[in-house]
Amino acid sequence: MRFAFCVLHFTLSFATATTHIWAPSTDVQPYKKWHLTSDFYLPAESDAAGNRPNTITNFGLTIGVLPFEKLNAEVGFDHKSGYGVLDDYPFYFNTKLGVPEGAYGELFPAVAVGIYDIGTKESKTDYNVFYVKAAKTITLGEGFSLGRISAGYFSGNDKLLLHGTKKDNDGVLLAWERAMPEISDKLWVCLEYQGSRSSYGTWNAGFSWKFADNTSMIFGYDIYNDRDLADTFTVQVDIDF
Repeated sequence: MRFAFCVLHFTLSFATATTHIWAPSTDVQPYKKWHLTSDFYLPAESDAAGNRPNTITNFGLTIGVLPFEKLNAEVGFDHKSGYGVLDDYPFYFNTKLGVPEGAYGELFPAVAVGIYDIGTKESKTDYNVFYVKAAKTITLGEGFSLGRISAGYFSGNDKLLLHGTKKDNDGVLLAWERAMPEISDKLWVCLEYQGSRSSYGTWNAGFSWKFADNTSMIFGYDIYNDRDLADTFTVQVDIDF
């Protein structure tokens, strides 16, 4: 794998701020809820140069910190590895503030604002991805759910979020998600998009299965907007306590 390509372009788009498959969602951990996650990003193919990228691992913890019904907040950190010399600075931090759907009326969407991938090494891991996002559940007829639609915007450090050597540090956030009670109350599916042709920019599809009240797994496939990058599989284990 070309090392310069890895450091400059295959940047860190994985964080334990509460997410869909890839990017942050409007969900926020409840007060005093500890959310432990273990993420693995496995290359599905070689990149455009014919090199096989490293497997990326991410172990993180997120905690709900506000005791209010209509205003929630979480803080968290990640330990990431698989990025060569960047592994010398493995810790990244995140925080999010959100208002749940319906908090101020039936039509009121969920709204969240946050920042993730706050690294500890200037100009190397300080991706500092700020975002704002809203989400609304769509129902049809007698309460039949068509799923939840999310839309938002993100912007990060323009020295690190690049396409080649050019900055490409912002874009839209879109997602559709739905629980699938027709099949099983344990099943959830999601389609997701994050803009830009930096390594944060992807199309994602996946599902989760809930093995217990506090334990679930997400399985996803990630297609980068920059087709020089190798697609990846997402495997994520989440435990709440």
